[in-house]
Amino acid sequence: MRRGGPFPSVNTVTGERTAELRVQYAVPRCGQFAGVQRRLRCTTSGTTWILALAICCWALPGRAEPPKSISVELNKLEQEGGNCRAYLVIANPGTDAFSAFTLDLVIFDSGTIARRLAIELAPIRPAKTIVKVFDIPQTACGAIGSILVNDVIHCRDASGDVADCVDRISTSSKLPVTLSK
Repeated sequence: MRRGGPFPSVNTVTGERTAELRVQYAVPRCGQFAGVQRRLRCTTSGTTWILALAICCWALPGRAEPPKSISVELNKLEQEGGNCRAYLVIANPGTDAFSAFTLDLVIFDSGTIARRLAIELAPIRPAKTIVKVFDIPQTACGAIGSILVNDVIHCRDASGDVADCVDRISTSSKLPVTLSK
């Protein structure tokens, strides 16, 4: 590919202005009508750099892993007199132990709020699954339509209070009654 054009120049001896034609040969860049081989080489070299950068960044020490999700599963509801007894299965696959983990639960019947409860799940040990049992007072189990984890009121690990613990929770239910957040 040739590029060129007249460029004004001044003769330093006589002082005359002349037009001079200069020709430049441009080397095609990646993606500019280069042969298939050239395009392939450009793509490969770019991919190689991205891969090398990713490996270097991945291998850096002190890389913070996102906290693992704590799963809260509604496993069973059973009637105990005038109360409904609920069984939650809590799985903590991570390495953090929690000395406080208080859920703000809202119990719905057929779309209307029936009750609001604060349930303490702690202690939650690392890499452990536990079962927590609690009663929902003056509520028939058959009247419960869904349960909402509204928030985590208090969350504390070995380093102190932890913010946004509700984001660490994943919810599920083995029953027709849903557990959500």
